[in-house]
Amino acid sequence: MTAGGPLPETERFARLRLARTDRVGPVTFKQLLDRYGGAERALEVLPDLIRRGGGHGHDLPTEAEIEAEIEAGARLGAQLIVLGDAAYPGTLAAVDPPPPILWTLGDADLLGRPCIAVVGARIASAGGQRIARGLAQQLGEAGHVVVSGLARGIDGAAHAGALPTGTAAVLGGGVDDVYPPDNADLYARIAEEGCIVSESRIGARAQARDFPRRNRIISGLSRGVIVVEAELRSGSLITARLAAEQGRDVFAVPGSPLDPRSRGPNELLRLGAILCEGVEDVERAFSTLRTLGEPAGDNPFEGAPDEVEAAVIERVAALLSPTPTPRDELARALGAPVGAVAAALLELSLAGRATLLPGGLVSS
Repeated sequence: MTAGGPLPETERFARLRLARTDRVGPVTFKQLLDRYGGAERALEVLPDLIRRGGGHGHDLPTEAEIEAEIEAGARLGAQLIVLGDAAYPGTLAAVDPPPPILWTLGDADLLGRPCIAVVGARIASAGGQRIARGLAQQLGEAGHVVVSGLARGIDGAAHAGALPTGTAAVLGGGVDDVYPPDNADLYARIAEEGCIVSESRIGARAQARDFPRRNRIISGLSRGVIVVEAELRSGSLITARLAAEQGRDVFAVPGSPLDPRSRGPNELLRLGAILCEGVEDVERAFSTLRTLGEPAGDNPFEGAPDEVEAAVIERVAALLSPTPTPRDELARALGAPVGAVAAALLELSLAGRATLLPGGLVSS
């Protein structure tokens, strides 16, 4: 993302501004940086890209709005980390695509250490909370930073068990959003002794749509995810699925078939998750775990023209459907270079006419 050396402050400012721009999600953000080499240049060309893609106008945050967010972070004592910074966690940078920005409160160096997630039910049994607390303590003593979501139940127990050795809480709202309120004391201790993490604005309050993004960061920061208790349809199983998609190991603590909270972990075991009864199971798996990949170096815009012809953009648009389709497949159907098709899709996405998805997929 950056060819050595720290990012200039103007580029860091531009990356935050680009990340806060309407219709610029993580995939689009990454592709804009790939195509234009940085956010400053991407912001310059953004109006033309939207116009060529068939859109009208764009919601670009003002510089004053971005300065206000940075000042709010400074008042809180939070640290801004943008994609490309040396402090950006390497495991998270390898995710496709990585979150464009992070706000952290506390010791951000913890995110650079080996991390493992412990997640589970909010309405957890006393036994499940005891297992999560003890497992987190053992993992911490073995050198792992325990990552979770600061929810009630299993999350809170895992954080509490790992406080002496290092824990990170990933929030759906801003790093100043203490949720749930009953975990206020735990939040304060993690902010002081561990690390609070979020990609949301300072002052943002968590909405339902924020938790899948939160879960993706939990798994992305971690070498593996341990599910202690969870029902079949739960955020913890979403985190486990995301971990598997990201190439992380998924562990599950088995439980009684009479308890609905055991159905999630037991189902994960049926699907091939690693049985976890203690830290030894994790260490055994990690002793043979392959090194997590580096950020993908492939640039889909190699050979792309400076300006895509309007006819090509419309031909690409005509091939899109609600079903996710590989970018390379669209290029083959058109008989056009992949770089030109990637550029057309980027402009269509900024105009709101296409949705860019991880793994080079796209839908209407």
